[in-house]
This record gives sequence, C-alpha cells and structure tokens, in this order.
Amino acid sequence: MAKRSKARELAMQMLFLVDMNPDVDDDTVLGMIQERIDDEELEKFSWSLFSGTIRHRDKLDQQIQKAAKNWSLKRMAPTDRNLLRLGAFELYHLDTPNSVVIDEAIKLAKKFGTENSSAFINGILDNLNGEVAIESTPQPPSAEELT
Repeated sequence: MAKRSKARELAMQMLFLVDMNPDVDDDTVLGMIQERIDDEELEKFSWSLFSGTIRHRDKLDQQIQKAAKNWSLKRMAPTDRNLLRLGAFELYHLDTPNSVVIDEAIKLAKKFGTENSSAFINGILDNLNGEVAIESTPQPPSAEELT
C-alpha cells in the first residue's frame, strides 16, 4: 500500500471512530495516528486530513447532501459517509489531483464498505468534482470587457 494511501486509510478510520463515538477527543485520535504511522510527514498528512475534515464537517455535509440526491447523511452507511467527507475535504481544500482523490476513496470503499459502496462513493465524489471544476473555472469575459 502506498504511504499516502495508508495515511488516508487511517484518517478515514479515525473519522469513523469519532462519528460512532463523539466523545473521543482530538488528543486520543492524534495519539492513535502517531502509534500507527512511523513517518512524521505521513503522520502530519493523516492528521491534517482528519482534523481538516472535522473542522469543515458541517460545510462538507451540506455539499455532500446536495450531491447525493435522494440520500440523507443519516441513511448512508457510516463508512460511506466518512469516506465522502474525507474525499470532499481533499477535493475542496488540498491540492491533490481530483482523479487521485476519487481513486483513493474508491479503493477504501472496496476495502471497508459494502459491495455497492465503491459505485456510490464514485458517483457522489464525481458530482462534487464537477462542482469544484465549475467553481474554479474562470468565467469568460463579457462582450463589454472584450471591447
């Protein structure tokens, strides 16, 4: 497994842990990350994924909810919900190529989710990816600006 993949996997597991056990504090999560990763750079990457996702969770949930037509976050499997949060955070807030973010999320969905999780994750992150592309695409100049 690639090093950053391991860091993502651990971040997703910590998100799942906190989702299922809201009383788990950040110090406990950080300690668990430090125990499982022996590379300081990857440790920081995993922590930044976890902490950034937690910090932006409300906004990420809103974006996911818009992209997941006919699915509420409460109806989603906890693994899927947290993979979507992690993927959305990385799409919106980090400079990882979007195709890598989606591919990594699909791999994690195949490993930890149900038989339908990878397609579900792919579809929703693809919708979010389209929103990122639309938001970041500059608008063409108006006719007045061209003259």
